[in-house]
Amino acid sequence: MFGCMPDPGAARPHRLAGARELARGPVLPILLLTALYYGTARLGLLEQLVRGQVTPLWPPTGLALTALLLFGMRIWPGIALGAFTVNVTLGPSIAVVVAIAAGNTAAPIVAYLLLRRAGFRTEMDRLRDALALIFLAALCAMLISSVVGSSALLISGALEAADFWRTWSVWWTGDAMGVLVVTPFLLVLYAALTHRGRPALGAARWTEAAGLAAATLGIGYLVTGAGPTSLLFLVSPVLIWAAFRFGLWGAAPCALAVSTLAIVAATRRTGPFAHHDVLRNMVTLQAFNGVTALTGLLLSAVITERTRTHDEIRRLCSRLQELVDAGERRRED
Repeated sequence: MFGCMPDPGAARPHRLAGARELARGPVLPILLLTALYYGTARLGLLEQLVRGQVTPLWPPTGLALTALLLFGMRIWPGIALGAFTVNVTLGPSIAVVVAIAAGNTAAPIVAYLLLRRAGFRTEMDRLRDALALIFLAALCAMLISSVVGSSALLISGALEAADFWRTWSVWWTGDAMGVLVVTPFLLVLYAALTHRGRPALGAARWTEAAGLAAATLGIGYLVTGAGPTSLLFLVSPVLIWAAFRFGLWGAAPCALAVSTLAIVAATRRTGPFAHHDVLRNMVTLQAFNGVTALTGLLLSAVITERTRTHDEIRRLCSRLQELVDAGERRRED
């Protein structure tokens, strides 16, 4: 396929940056984003079901949306430069390259603006945030890059009309998976690196986290490396464990690890992907990756919101009891 956290502070939810700094972005972050976009694109192109055509997960899309969520619209030139740099080595002509790069730039920008309009919080501690990322960013906004890119290839003659819908669907799902799998992980990684919103873990919790990581990699490797397709969903208990015990901090890395293992197995045609054609493998892979991402996102958001609500109720009850006790003491006096 052709190239295709505001800050989770503990005290106050950090909302998305505004678009007023559109033309005043610093040069160094833009160049850094360009380099990271190119690097993640080359990494994504290593795993293709059909060489040069089918990439089941496009990491630069998740990177681009994350950068916009963290730094606002001022960072968009880095996305455009990165998309152009990647596609100039792949596209059949400069006009097609420009069109594809424009689509790959517009899609995360539209996703960012839609999320901003919806009041999205990058802590993703509410169900509405997870649903906004799924429906507005992944499913709706990513239509832009797939439609623009596939149409450009079709018009230029680089794509046969009979292959349009297959190329479009692969492009769309690859970008959508980049949003659903990569963006939550990068938001969590940024929060960890900046020491903001990171949960406090004692020795017992660190031990449990290590066990979770080992179980994720072990079970993920087992079910993607051997066995029938039905065994793929044995990773669900691990994802539920991660979401219940660690929220998005556990669910996002687990979803990324499991999806990566599945993609590697599909491209190497091993395990549940060994005896099927490319189309069936692609459908199975994207269904599995989608369920994996949605399980982690939705469950962690629901649990976090439920826990926060219960904590707020307990605080209100405690405050009410203090007021009742104070009123009784005044009557006694």
